[in-house]
Amino acid sequence: MGSLASGSTLDWPILPGLGGRRLTIIEVPLATLMRPSMAHAQQGEPMLETYFSAPKTLRRLRGGISGPHIDAFADDLERAGYAPSSAVRYIRAASHLGCFIQQRGSVLKDIDVTTLESFRGHLRRCRCPHFKRGKISYHAQFGVKLFHHHLVGRSVCPSESVPSLVPHPPLVTAFCKWFRTHRGVKEPTLRQYARGATDLLRALGDDVSKWSAQAVRDFLLQRARQCGTPTTQALITSLRAFLRFLNFRGEFRDDLALAIPAVAHWRLASLPHCLSAEEVDRLIAACSGTDPRRLRDRAILLMLARLGLRSGDVARLRLTDIDWNNGTLQVTGKGRYQVRLPLPQDVGDALLRYLERRPGNIATDHVFIRSNAPYRPFVSGDGVSSVVKHALKRANIDSPAKGAHLLRHTAATEMLRNGVPLDQAGLVLRHRSIDMTAYYAKADVALLQQIAQPWPEAKG
Repeated sequence: MGSLASGSTLDWPILPGLGGRRLTIIEVPLATLMRPSMAHAQQGEPMLETYFSAPKTLRRLRGGISGPHIDAFADDLERAGYAPSSAVRYIRAASHLGCFIQQRGSVLKDIDVTTLESFRGHLRRCRCPHFKRGKISYHAQFGVKLFHHHLVGRSVCPSESVPSLVPHPPLVTAFCKWFRTHRGVKEPTLRQYARGATDLLRALGDDVSKWSAQAVRDFLLQRARQCGTPTTQALITSLRAFLRFLNFRGEFRDDLALAIPAVAHWRLASLPHCLSAEEVDRLIAACSGTDPRRLRDRAILLMLARLGLRSGDVARLRLTDIDWNNGTLQVTGKGRYQVRLPLPQDVGDALLRYLERRPGNIATDHVFIRSNAPYRPFVSGDGVSSVVKHALKRANIDSPAKGAHLLRHTAATEMLRNGVPLDQAGLVLRHRSIDMTAYYAKADVALLQQIAQPWPEAKG
């Protein structure tokens, strides 16, 4: 979409039957999209003056070794969306850190993780002027951490040292690169696969041409005796993928992946955890309200419950994935598998209400962002599962499962209860095997009771 002139509008039609409502995007001057404090800064007033008014306090904050960076730090806090009360605490903490560094005869470029830990201990016995001694404050600790990140970003302090990771063997590195390129595997899965492949190389040696089916099998059986069934299954998956990669490269003649035995485990034997229709209504009602956080949570819950999305699907969702003209949603799932799903009426309504209240000065096209500063997209699906967990608590729903997958299970069972064929339900859920979709049919107890045969009783 091209840029619009200031004050112009662009109307997009919304879903069919949405009561004639249209999504209207209004391009307005930047300052009007921001909080009043940011508007003052745009008019030339330094950001620090929006947080502090006493001239004595302003002179003190701008003095000392932290002073030259305090105004820019205040600007960063505003852009990140921190509340004024929090920003005041963080700015005071930055000034306090400068006083502490100066008393030690050091300079800002000497700040590192050890310095921050020493400052934490200093807070208990602080005798610095203008700062109160007492318990260790969370805001003081977090504020100096933010200030340190700010200084690192401006090359005042050296970059924080990252513990050196043990490099993967060349074969494992090539395996990860190939898997990432051709299968679209995400980093958490790659780390798991790399661990299994590295352990196999260390146990059997770097010369893979000397490996045998018996050696590979013995390695797995020995590891299986040391861990539980889920861990063994994950190891089996990673080893098979690695061995198939080696066979693809022509490292050995025989396909050693066939030597990996299966572990007896019936993953579809249990009943899926799901909520009743009444519990789903209570869960969504627990997110009623007009503040952006509740609107965001309601939209997320409806997407999970109506479309059966995975938590990662929701976290990765972007504005361009929503086709308002045709009322569809493009979802990119595992292995970069893309599918376009219909956008239900209530989901479209919830998305509209959230997007109308979503912070407008965030430089991201992700649909859902964190509700606390700094405003940014969810790092992973864990944030989406956290939304579900807190909603369950608010709704007083006691469930054995607490994450986003609970609502995926619920959506799957509801589809089958309402007569959706297995293949169509599997298409919406993006299952690669119809057996996985059939797993949810077991939750329809009422239907199963109609076909269950009575248990024969012995007569004596």
